[in-house]
Amino acid sequence: MTSLAGTLWDQVALWRVRAAPDPDAATRPIALPVAWDEQAAEALAALAPGAGPVVFPKLAEAWINRLALRGREVGLLADAAAQDSFAHALRALLLARRGAPGVTIWRNEARGPARFVLNLPAFLDPEGGFDAAAYGQAVALAVRALDIWTGAKAPRLSVGFADLAGLLAGLGLRYGSAEARAVGAAITALTRGAAEAESGRIGAVLGGAREPLALFAPAPPGATVVPGLAEAARAALEAAARSLGLRHQVLVALSAPDAVEQLLGAETGGLAPTPGATRLALDAQGWVTEVPSRTALRIGRAAAETLLAPVPDAEWAGMAQALAPFLHVPPPMPVAPAAPARAAPPLPERAPTQAQRPAGAVWRVSVGGHKVVLRTAEDAEGRLSEVTIALTKESAAYRSLMEAMLQAVSIGLAGGVALDSYIEAYAYTRFGPSGTVDGDPAIRRATSVLDWAFRRLALDYLGRRDLIDPSEEDCAPDATGHAAEHLPLLPMDLPASPAPRQRRRQLKLVG
Repeated sequence: MTSLAGTLWDQVALWRVRAAPDPDAATRPIALPVAWDEQAAEALAALAPGAGPVVFPKLAEAWINRLALRGREVGLLADAAAQDSFAHALRALLLARRGAPGVTIWRNEARGPARFVLNLPAFLDPEGGFDAAAYGQAVALAVRALDIWTGAKAPRLSVGFADLAGLLAGLGLRYGSAEARAVGAAITALTRGAAEAESGRIGAVLGGAREPLALFAPAPPGATVVPGLAEAARAALEAAARSLGLRHQVLVALSAPDAVEQLLGAETGGLAPTPGATRLALDAQGWVTEVPSRTALRIGRAAAETLLAPVPDAEWAGMAQALAPFLHVPPPMPVAPAAPARAAPPLPERAPTQAQRPAGAVWRVSVGGHKVVLRTAEDAEGRLSEVTIALTKESAAYRSLMEAMLQAVSIGLAGGVALDSYIEAYAYTRFGPSGTVDGDPAIRRATSVLDWAFRRLALDYLGRRDLIDPSEEDCAPDATGHAAEHLPLLPMDLPASPAPRQRRRQLKLVG
């Protein structure tokens, strides 16, 4: 590999942390820029092949050099100077967290989508505007990089952007406003124009343009509240129109976020609205806590309360409709709302609990060395109405899956499903992390986070003491069977409620 000396990497100070892409994977040492957080380290652990240490400059330089060398081979980089300029531009884009290629390029995998993501908030300029010129150059660089990666043979590439919601908030625009839709449409038009213009240039260099240019491309918004943005979008589309033809059928597409967006610090994928003004992070003691999101810190607390509030699906759909004419692939749309629920049966009487908590409770424990925070909420009559779990070391995908699962539980509780039913389903489920429980004197071991959580709820809300701790063997990753097979025998009293069904399967959740 080419030496890192004399490149932008010389200016990068690094810090080291241990991180893993998912809770079932062993952590690995990650060296990354000092300004980047542990979420970026988790992303690097997911992007880097193998299981050994990861040094960010070496990992990035590996795929940058591959692209530069391949560019000479396919004829898109004319000489050594063009190679150096191309590699320097990719390093600068990555270090500024403005853009990065997809997982297949990081891992040097032969199969997989040719994808490049641009992080929109990173293009905000200090005066509160949008650096349209730099963004257009980044789009062209992304198209060239993807075409080189595919050997200048693939008719379909995927250049997309992330965190449109964060950009709009940074510009002081409410997501559902007409001004925000105009900005989103102009940025998408700029993306399409810059991508098609670069495709035309590649076709001119290599010959044999495959696709005729659409003579009647959609017109971008005539004006936006961002100075120069509408003009830049129109200029990009006009430059594309001067091409003799396009080298690619598909160029601009938005896709579901993955580790690349996490590495760049993007807080939403594509055009999705923001989930709120806070995110989960670790405090000084290593516990999960809510902290302001990156966007909230950028725009200030007062503005965040208004600009980062959740939006209805109709506003998301309106944004998608505004952007769709400039995309080569239809944009992702919000999931249709569920049908109205039928009237729920009366809630059953709750068994006496050990202690009454009118507003809910918070438990902080560690399960197998992974810190967990369990929160509950209760209705006016003291019945359990909501359950949430916050985790520390787990990947974003794992946390999202756990949040979705607990949200479904909360919806069921509100609709009248008995807590016993959930305890029956989740107690003694087996997946990592598992093992010793620290911080809960009543539960010493658990086969999973869900096992501990629902046995804790059984104790506090139903007074159940029949759910015994699993053995150390039960908590081992390769254990077979389940702890429910070892319930106490006579002369002890049989439990009043049925024990969890004898149907536990070994589960493994990966992020």
